[in-house]
Amino acid sequence: MISPVYEDVLAAADRLKGVVIRTPLLRCPALSERFAAQIYLKAENLQHTGSFKFRGAYNALSQIPKSEMPKGVLAISSGNHGQGVAEAARLLGIQATVLMPDDAPKVKIARTQASGADVVFYNRLTDDRDLITSEHLSRSGAILIHPFNNVDVIAGQGTVGLEIVEALQTEGLVPDVLLSCTGGGGLTAGIALACSASFPDVQMFSVEPDGFDDYRQSLLAGAIVSNKLTTGSICDAILTPAPGDIGFSINRDRLRGGLSVSDGEALQAVRFIFEKHRMVAEPGGSVALAAILSGKLEAHIGSLSGKTIVVTVSGGNVDQTLLFEALEA
Repeated sequence: MISPVYEDVLAAADRLKGVVIRTPLLRCPALSERFAAQIYLKAENLQHTGSFKFRGAYNALSQIPKSEMPKGVLAISSGNHGQGVAEAARLLGIQATVLMPDDAPKVKIARTQASGADVVFYNRLTDDRDLITSEHLSRSGAILIHPFNNVDVIAGQGTVGLEIVEALQTEGLVPDVLLSCTGGGGLTAGIALACSASFPDVQMFSVEPDGFDDYRQSLLAGAIVSNKLTTGSICDAILTPAPGDIGFSINRDRLRGGLSVSDGEALQAVRFIFEKHRMVAEPGGSVALAAILSGKLEAHIGSLSGKTIVVTVSGGNVDQTLLFEALEA
């Protein structure tokens, strides 16, 4: 198995220069004061297509040989990866097809189609997604762009970590804790590669929805563990069957553990981000913040006083009805 290394993240940063948004690392005064800490939010909800996924998608698609581009690409996604691939494909002149669950948020479906991708739907409970994928690849010859178990995708997501490192070093800060919203582990692995190179002592944790904490369980077991459930959380962006083996080979040795939060706690984080920073975030992109707000991080590592903590806000693609539910809760 080939895994990305730190130099791959640096190469990805060169490819993405002038293409991606250098998203801000925002100090959160309300949380910093509450916990007597320095707490920062990495606002990837402000990235192109509303999530970090554009980074990995563009890095992967930009390396497809020109002779292979006419075959097109296929992405499997509940929405954010699909949007990232669709937009990267549009910019590079490649036809994209995105296989999406039929219960994906409408805003993610609409934006994927708006970038010119063909969307094919499947039912999470009754359809064989792998069979649909295999049949499409055989019929079209398209190139599969996996949402997280892909070396180039992970390297592209790692540029989030490079920006975190550079922003902290500019402020003369060394992070004590880093929380990453985690589904299949591609973002978390990329950040781990980038940050551990400069901050080897940082305590990094994955954060997932309750009942879908396959990463937490896998880290405890030292081997990949699958989720029993495939649906049942509002955190659609990070519901994956199991960790990808490429990312897990990176995270297993670099993460200190995993945390999980309830849907209600994720909604509270969505509301907090809107109220305190006037930003829109989706539940799956807010679970890392929810781990602090709910007290889960403090219960796990003890007092946060005096610590510098970085939290990823990984996406902002939320349907209006769910956003209103969060704000009215």
